[in-house]
Amino acid sequence: MRMTAMAFTAVVAVLFVWFVANRMVSEDAIGMHEMIRPAGRPMVQLMLFAIAGSILTVSLYLSDTRGAIEFEPDGVFDIISLVCARIAMIMVALIVIVMFYEVVSRYVFARPTLWANELSLWIASFVFLLAGQYAMQQRSHIRIYVIYDMMPRWIQKSSDILSLFLIWFFTFAMVWGGFDDAMRRFLRMETFGTAWDPPIPGIVKPAILIIICLVALQALSNIISDWNKAPEHLAVDDIDKTEIENIRRTLEK
Repeated sequence: MRMTAMAFTAVVAVLFVWFVANRMVSEDAIGMHEMIRPAGRPMVQLMLFAIAGSILTVSLYLSDTRGAIEFEPDGVFDIISLVCARIAMIMVALIVIVMFYEVVSRYVFARPTLWANELSLWIASFVFLLAGQYAMQQRSHIRIYVIYDMMPRWIQKSSDILSLFLIWFFTFAMVWGGFDDAMRRFLRMETFGTAWDPPIPGIVKPAILIIICLVALQALSNIISDWNKAPEHLAVDDIDKTEIENIRRTLEK
């Protein structure tokens, strides 16, 4: 997987250099406006395929590593969530690159872009969605344990089932109420209505429903995985010594 990821990344780098070189010698060269309109442009299609392949393969490779405070995966849905989490992490880096390019272009060369703000918004929407799935897999959503800890185990399990029911009810309501609208936006690939005009509504709206379903499946996977385990959480006064040590080492670098 590492070699595949490196190969895709190398293709992306070579194509990027090719696009930049063409842009420097020709005003009719492919730019960001054409990058979101790949029909009839094989080089653009190849570039988008290479970018997608690079992000996916790097995410698969990175999903084999674990942070000191991460839960170990237990089942196929945990693995999917970890891969999605790595995609979100890579996307954060992409947002930084896009905004850095915009700052340099605007304040150094006095040539601001028409696409940097919208592209970062587009990427950030997926970071937000995928981070929610990762938070569910890591059991890191905010929870109040004051009453939960006083319950016997069978009532705790009943509370977990009730929470799962509410998550699935919310998911059903979202899909039921938003499917037709999301499908219409996707089929006509609704755009943002700006100068660059990316199809943000046409892609993000269906993605919301898809990732909400993945979050609901992850919640079901969590309750199955944790059914015979004792509750694990950090109380208010507990200190995560591992996290403190990691922060200390980071600050010492």
